Amino acid sequence: MIANYISYSLIFKRPSGTSRGVLHSKETFFISLKENGKTGIGECALFRGLSCDDLPHYEQKLKWLCENINLDIESLFKELINYPSIIFGLEQALLSLKSENKFTLFDSDFTKGKDYINTNGLIWMGDKQYMKQQIDAKIKDGFSTIKLKISSKNFDTETSILRELRKMYSKEDIELRVDANGSFSSDSALTKLSILAELDIHSIEQPIAVNNYKDMTYICKNTPTPIALDEELIGIHKGEKELLEQIKPQYIILKPALVGGFRGSEKWISEAEKLGIGWWITSALESNIGLNSIAQWTYTLGSKMMQGLGTGSLFTNNIESPLYLEGQKLFYSDKKWDISSLKL
Repeated sequence: MIANYISYSLIFKRPSGTSRGVLHSKETFFISLKENGKTGIGECALFRGLSCDDLPHYEQKLKWLCENINLDIESLFKELINYPSIIFGLEQALLSLKSENKFTLFDSDFTKGKDYINTNGLIWMGDKQYMKQQIDAKIKDGFSTIKLKISSKNFDTETSILRELRKMYSKEDIELRVDANGSFSSDSALTKLSILAELDIHSIEQPIAVNNYKDMTYICKNTPTPIALDEELIGIHKGEKELLEQIKPQYIILKPALVGGFRGSEKWISEAEKLGIGWWITSALESNIGLNSIAQWTYTLGSKMMQGLGTGSLFTNNIESPLYLEGQKLFYSDKKWDISSLKL
């Protein structure tokens, strides 16, 4: 087997605001495997500033993988334990290599175009008018779950938008999720969570910064608004059960590129379900190659939750793929893939 990789810069159609700053581009990497005349492809979706594998020697580790691709799979995974996005790319590439058509990693009614995945509508940070424009567009398109990025800094403005929404739509009409990306202080979190509870918020992702286990445990125990751990799961290679037993969140959110791919995500799901903790899957701003693999895998899990997989239209130079949205429904069509721009 021969392996190669390339880097690729995804360009946002519009700068996208989060509590960590404004995103203009997203660096990613593609790995290709060749064996017996067949080719497999996977995406190593490094997320600068968020991934635990945002390390100076990231590309050196990719080179090591390509040079040692013929080691047994467990030896590869052991060496890559601190590089979850590379593990995820390798998983995809191996499945792709075995696939008849390279891009069907998990054959199902979804890949046959007979079924779809429900997704939430993502609202990026910005001024009040811009955020309201995004919300209006999502609701007009038929989204019944809206997710807003919020922050401690602009909390009053963002909650005023949520209040206006709740005046027009009940929780039965529109499910509202928010993502604080760890921006609340431990001291102010419960006060803010009480305000959000008055607005029938479904859940809030990562209200305080990671690694504040004592504070997060207390907040999860006393919160009036359900909490979903997100960044808290990144970089945890063992001890999933212990972390969930201690903090006892209401939900966890899994980005395969950040938690060790399919096998890492499935371990979290197994431990969460034992404890009665809900979960859903989101993308980590992958190209359509990574998004395709996440969507296909997610469908096989049979979850009825709204998934965070509607990010394929964010980039000007995304890979042409069969994935498309009709409102909140993510479908897989018979459109042909076009990866010519990757020159793999």
